[in-house]
Amino acid sequence: MEPLVKFVQDEFVEKKEFPEFAAGDTITVYYEIKEGEKKRTQFFRGVVIQRRGTGTSETFTIRKMSGTVGVERIFPVNMPALQKIEINKRGKVRRARIFYFRGLTGKKARIKEIRK
Repeated sequence: MEPLVKFVQDEFVEKKEFPEFAAGDTITVYYEIKEGEKKRTQFFRGVVIQRRGTGTSETFTIRKMSGTVGVERIFPVNMPALQKIEINKRGKVRRARIFYFRGLTGKKARIKEIRK
């Protein structure tokens, strides 16, 4: 049954082209919000904590600080409302899922930047 599901996902689900990013990167995600009859674009800028899943079920989690409160949001990669993803900084981390980042504050919460 697994190959059949994979075939249907590859054939019928349209994939959007986004830049490659990983945990530790600071990105800005632009997505569309529908409020009644109106549509507007909103952005969410933060550090990627994890990417998980494959194919159409792939998701990524972004964390940002809003004042003193940490806000996390999970985005599916194939969400129709996603418009574009911008990479602001590439971060150097040793792990694929940086959940320890949630407990860090102040100077400890900085991620070293990879310069190209």
